[in-house]
Amino acid sequence: MTVKQRTQVGIVGAGPAGLLLSHLLDLAGVDSIVVENRSRAYCEARQRAGMLESTTVELLRAAGLGGRLDAEGLEHDGIYLQFAGERHHVNFRELTGGRWVTIYAQTEIVKDIIQARLADGAALEFEASGVSVADLDADRPMLRYTDAAGQRHEVTCEAIAGCDGFHGITRRSIPRGGLRTVTERTYPYGWLGILAQAPPSTDEVIYCRHDNGFALHSMRTPQIGRLYLQVPADEDINRHRLATPGWELTTGPVLEKSITSMRSFVAAPMRYRNLFLAGDAAHIVPPTGAKGLNLAVADVAALATALTRLLRDGQSDVADAYSDHCLERVWRATHLACWMTTMMHVVPGQDPFESELQLAQLRNLVTSRAAATMLAENYTGYAPLRYAPDPAALWTSVA
Repeated sequence: MTVKQRTQVGIVGAGPAGLLLSHLLDLAGVDSIVVENRSRAYCEARQRAGMLESTTVELLRAAGLGGRLDAEGLEHDGIYLQFAGERHHVNFRELTGGRWVTIYAQTEIVKDIIQARLADGAALEFEASGVSVADLDADRPMLRYTDAAGQRHEVTCEAIAGCDGFHGITRRSIPRGGLRTVTERTYPYGWLGILAQAPPSTDEVIYCRHDNGFALHSMRTPQIGRLYLQVPADEDINRHRLATPGWELTTGPVLEKSITSMRSFVAAPMRYRNLFLAGDAAHIVPPTGAKGLNLAVADVAALATALTRLLRDGQSDVADAYSDHCLERVWRATHLACWMTTMMHVVPGQDPFESELQLAQLRNLVTSRAAATMLAENYTGYAPLRYAPDPAALWTSVA
């Protein structure tokens, strides 16, 4: 027997995008259900991004999710750029008039939101199978799934939010012709990510361009370090790229190793009738610019506003502008990520001409205040997020 239900918004995916959307909608009095095919434990342990723009931090605080973030997050003024054996500091806070970045792992954000949603009695369905969306051309689309106990559900929705990532079912469910453009670029290298129980060897993140390839030294907590190396599929781990005189990399037990592919992907529009895409379901950026999670949060802030105005207030103008509004930020972030990726990574067989161009760009960044300001503004969050479900709400000036 199938259980028939109704809700205002059916959300597919319990990553940070889907969970945050559910939370923001609840604050505005809009009902939702979140359906996820993975377990809660898997979602809370999945290692992903950890660099938050100041705009992302401000939104989480405004939504009542900043308690542990403020207590445990590592606030940074900027980053280091390293090339030709020298390390240079780029101070974002100084260049932008106060904006910063914070390191706080995506896994911790997911834990925080799940805890908040369960405390509010939210409908969260983990370990769902057979998830599908249907009737997308109707006024009330359908969300179907089987819950962890084997019970089949059929949920009539006023809108569906696809927050189920690049490989999810929602984007692929859009009828033929519903996506006008799909653009993609694949880069000829990947990142080997190493999570180690070792105190970070730096006070701020180091981006390193080396003749042997890119390296990035980051951290998750004061006790856990994160290292990324540009690799082909068969390269061994090594540490000499980050070396500078008098500096040593702190070592410790390796907690996790993984390979991240490097690609850019944008699907447009991010809406088909009452199906809205957000986060990785609509776009992917290489991790060089630390934009993936922040773009998902920006999408969700705009989508929460759009759905609240549409479903609670009967106003469609913000929902109609949702895709264009998000894609402007998506393409700006895609440009930043592509630019940083091509500037910092060495292509197999790269000739001296291309190498000197990379070094010229990097020298310009550390000697020109204008160039450094451009990087700082885009890296820290170049515009306020569009979150304004009520006339008196925060950030109404950009709604």
